[in-house]
Amino acid sequence: MTDPREIPENNDGPILLFDIDGTLIMSGGAGARALEQAFVELTGIERALSGVHLDGATDLAIVREALEHGGRQVTPELMDQLVSRYTALLPGELQRAEGYRLLEGVEALLEKLAAELRIFGLCTGNVREGARAKLARGGVWEHFTRTFEGGFGSDGEVRSDIVRAALRRAETHRGHALKPMEALVIGDTPRDVQAAHEVGVPVLAVATGRYTAAQLREAGADLVVDSLAEPAALEIMCVTA
Repeated sequence: MTDPREIPENNDGPILLFDIDGTLIMSGGAGARALEQAFVELTGIERALSGVHLDGATDLAIVREALEHGGRQVTPELMDQLVSRYTALLPGELQRAEGYRLLEGVEALLEKLAAELRIFGLCTGNVREGARAKLARGGVWEHFTRTFEGGFGSDGEVRSDIVRAALRRAETHRGHALKPMEALVIGDTPRDVQAAHEVGVPVLAVATGRYTAAQLREAGADLVVDSLAEPAALEIMCVTA
């Protein structure tokens, strides 16, 4: 079997950087349940995510905010323990989540990108192990191991740092510097838009999460589609229909 790293990629079109929750999948609340259980076990805080704004937030920022709301001192050690326990609990919660699903058009899109040898990765607030668990549940994690994987919530609390990490890894994979305009972030929240624009990367916003197309346009998204199954989405990403 040919090592995928030896296959020359198709460099046509932008390097695509995908968000996960609300963009590629719906987890059926599995992530929130796993993290709240980790909080109960390690801190005794019940309903730790009550009042925490989750959409578009990074895992580390969510943990910090939940600790602050719970009146606990935030230390790197405690944050690490909570994230570690969360990622241990997450696969079981994902398996039990009746509402888990890949969003419309996602599986076909990733298969097309892989078949066309396109360079694509993740740009997600999930820590890497959380991202792996969420995408493995839908059978699509392997698509993101073929090239450079991307940027993860484990790269920092600030979402723009995750965009920068994804670009650095893409540059290492390509072997030369990239201009931000050579990439395209695909996400579903205003935070995805803001973070990408802080780095100079354009955004294709998809209205499959909690935000409407109108809200995403108002947030400044460069392009907006209702679904990744739309022909317009494939055209924007330079994918053969």
